[in-house]
Amino acid sequence: MWLKRISILNYKNLEQVELDFSRKMNCIIGKNGMGKTNLMDAVYYLSFCKSATNPIDSQNIRHGQEFFVLQGFYETDSGEPEEVYCGLKLRQKKKFKRNKKEYTRFSDHIGLIPLVLVSPSDSLLIAGGSEERRRFMDVVISQFDRDYLDALIRYNKALLQRNTLLKSEVEPEDELVAVWEEMMAVAGETVYAKRKKFIEEFIPIFQSYYSYISQNQEQVSLSYQSCVAQGDLLGQLRESRPKDRIMGFSLKGIHKDDLVMRLGDFPIKREGSQGQNKTYLIALKLAQFEFLKRTGNRTVPLVLLDDIFDKLDALRVEQIVKLVAGDNFGQIFITDTNRDHLDKILKKIEGDYKLFEVDGGTVSERKEDEV
Repeated sequence: MWLKRISILNYKNLEQVELDFSRKMNCIIGKNGMGKTNLMDAVYYLSFCKSATNPIDSQNIRHGQEFFVLQGFYETDSGEPEEVYCGLKLRQKKKFKRNKKEYTRFSDHIGLIPLVLVSPSDSLLIAGGSEERRRFMDVVISQFDRDYLDALIRYNKALLQRNTLLKSEVEPEDELVAVWEEMMAVAGETVYAKRKKFIEEFIPIFQSYYSYISQNQEQVSLSYQSCVAQGDLLGQLRESRPKDRIMGFSLKGIHKDDLVMRLGDFPIKREGSQGQNKTYLIALKLAQFEFLKRTGNRTVPLVLLDDIFDKLDALRVEQIVKLVAGDNFGQIFITDTNRDHLDKILKKIEGDYKLFEVDGGTVSERKEDEV
């Protein structure tokens, strides 16, 4: 799958943008705050029905405007056209369409256009709470496994209902709490099994990418923690109910799962340098690309690399450039404030590429004689 053309109207600071993209490499240059990340976010939105940076849709409308519109014109790996439309007006329901047919559930769109985003906010995968690392698993698995996404939605619905009852001033009926616990257990066991299988297959791919970028300078590991590994989830929920009632929320369940990230024998959060942390995160995302490419509908994912070279030494930058310039990747979007980084990549690209410049929310293509 590749994005041939995008049309943007009133999205964040982008007033009106019409761009035709290269099938291989699209480099976007500009100073910070000019709109590079907003352009990448528009591409992300067309894959996931939401922004990567702001979950409140109305706040993504350009200041002083009443609506935004995003349109993406794609071509599948077999040459078939795909058109994706998203429109939002203030105080109205968001509309999302595929080939002019509106979705009844946004979740039905997830996975059609697989995409991997690498951005500075990924630092939260290491520095943030466990919800960031669960979201990483959810984003990957949901793009190739519809049953996983359905189970996750069911689990979250049941969790919300159980927590509402736990917070109630009136003692809830045991039978009612039990109904939601059973739903949590069934859906949660499914989510756990699929996360466990994914991580087992994902780890060697991740370690391979890290070793390549670092040139075997360090050893890293990744492991999955879940209370479900300790036994029957329904039994744990029932046993924990009195304590949960006191706390007002559910202490057990797959909403507490985590990924343990290590550099050598120690947590990378504590031991890793800025460069090592950045390498770890980029390796995670490149492994995500490789995994999605091998699974699901066998569609090569789009890759968005947003300002990834900061805090990396020249050797690691060179290794990443070799990777993304190779034939293993499909369409790539890459932003940077440093023209030197992009020039190094362009010199290694034998095929098609385009260079764009962003300034104050305006995006223009730079022709080859301007490069």
